[in-house]
Amino acid sequence: MITKGEFTELSKVHSAFCISIYIPTHRAGEETLKGKDIIVLKNQLKSVKKDLELQGISETEITEFLKPVEELLEDHEFRKNLSDGLAIFISKDFFRKYTLPLHFEEFSYVSNEFYLKPLMPFFNDDGMFYLLTLKADEVKFYEGARDSITEIRIDDLVPSRIEDRVGYDHEQKNLQFRTQQGGKGEGIFHGQSDNESEYKEELIRYFRSIDKGLMTMLHDSQKPPLVLCCLDYYYPIYKEVNTYQNLFPDHVSGNPSDMDELLLHEKAWELVKPYFSQNRKIKSDLFLQGYNSGKSSSDLKDIIPAALQGRIDTVFLENRSDIFGIYNSSTQELRIDSEHKIPNISLMNLLAIKVFDQGGSVFLMEKENMPDDSSKVNALFRY
Repeated sequence: MITKGEFTELSKVHSAFCISIYIPTHRAGEETLKGKDIIVLKNQLKSVKKDLELQGISETEITEFLKPVEELLEDHEFRKNLSDGLAIFISKDFFRKYTLPLHFEEFSYVSNEFYLKPLMPFFNDDGMFYLLTLKADEVKFYEGARDSITEIRIDDLVPSRIEDRVGYDHEQKNLQFRTQQGGKGEGIFHGQSDNESEYKEELIRYFRSIDKGLMTMLHDSQKPPLVLCCLDYYYPIYKEVNTYQNLFPDHVSGNPSDMDELLLHEKAWELVKPYFSQNRKIKSDLFLQGYNSGKSSSDLKDIIPAALQGRIDTVFLENRSDIFGIYNSSTQELRIDSEHKIPNISLMNLLAIKVFDQGGSVFLMEKENMPDDSSKVNALFRY
């Protein structure tokens, strides 16, 4: 999990040497058992050391600088709790690591700022979603993407069952009030009407506590849709107390206990897939419509100053690609280089950070899906 506040903190770190490392990881299987993820991390660490040596940094300084990562390599507990991707950020007196449900390409970057472009899907409606499974006796929370889902432990944030919130006389008070799952997952109630009303009030208190706990982790800046998996009766009650800004309007219907993790992911992705496709298509169509009228551009000479001035609504960046160079904001001169070599920077990373900081959307796209695939960068301007 990474919050917008943490992303902003990373984006504001500037130093002589800021190191970013991304590797794909595995939650289970041969790659984990045989330590293959750690081998990949070691290879990236070697690459970073070589880059630092080329900058004239002594071996002693490099060893001290990279000590937090070396310690991570020996942390066996850490190895057992990996997700689909690992992101590491190191600078002078600064170290952060994130295990995330995103498959990263193996990559390292040494510059005067951190490389944050691969994190964009977490914040800009680009395939990331949350899944909350609700039962009276169990609550689970997941981070999901198109190809993965990872459980996030929330035991210390929310009550694990309704009795923990409303008291242990809950079962006794509801002996005459029972629910069972109907054909569509709806609650069917037996007993006096006041029992039903009382049970609903207890659910409201229970769900409100869950929402309050989640919001200490999600915060108002989070944009990924939150999908619920629960009985149909529960959804409108949770919706009534929900304060997260992007609760998905549909839910996975049924008892979560009847579904394993793979089925939960399949059903949740089936719900949210059209949402992500539609949003990108709307922005892509607007880009194409405005291309001949100056409302959009594929030229970096237009896009970079617009990004620095906060004039970009949406930027499309070609995934697994980059553009390196230097932009002088005083003279508005742009220099493009064939490779990354200090002091130049990733101009695509610069765009991603600036557009995001100004409230714009950043989409990482495969080349064939770019609105204008003749350029690695497409931008829709604000007017």
